[in-house]
Amino acid sequence: MLHTLKLLLPAIVPSWRFFDFIAPSPRIQFALLNGADDTAQKWHEFRPRPAHISFKQMLARMLWNPHWNESLFLVSCAERLIAFPTRHSEDEILKRIMADLKYHSLATSVTTATHLQFRLLMIKRQGSALQHSVNYHSRIQPLSGQALK
Repeated sequence: MLHTLKLLLPAIVPSWRFFDFIAPSPRIQFALLNGADDTAQKWHEFRPRPAHISFKQMLARMLWNPHWNESLFLVSCAERLIAFPTRHSEDEILKRIMADLKYHSLATSVTTATHLQFRLLMIKRQGSALQHSVNYHSRIQPLSGQALK
């Protein structure tokens, strides 16, 4: 009986020791460029978290939140790019940024951009200050002709 209880205990009371350490989560920032050899002047945070959500929104998000699931997928892609860079992870992030540009407000305010680049920014706390470090720059990707219009 004791042996059976030892086998069932981890299923009943989960352990949170699967976190080896807590590392900073990468932030995705993107820049819209006017050419393939242009240098990024202004970086925009991709899908910034809202400063405040209401209780009603929080409850709704607990039941249905595909946007957040996709954002978690992008964080996984970003972590893979830092550890083991692959074209697939970079393509997935670029594809999502282009889709958001096509359907959101930034697309209406920027019509001259022809290329896109993203970077991965790590933010970690050093005492009371925040330290920012750029860990990855993507290739410069041409935007399709209708991506921003």
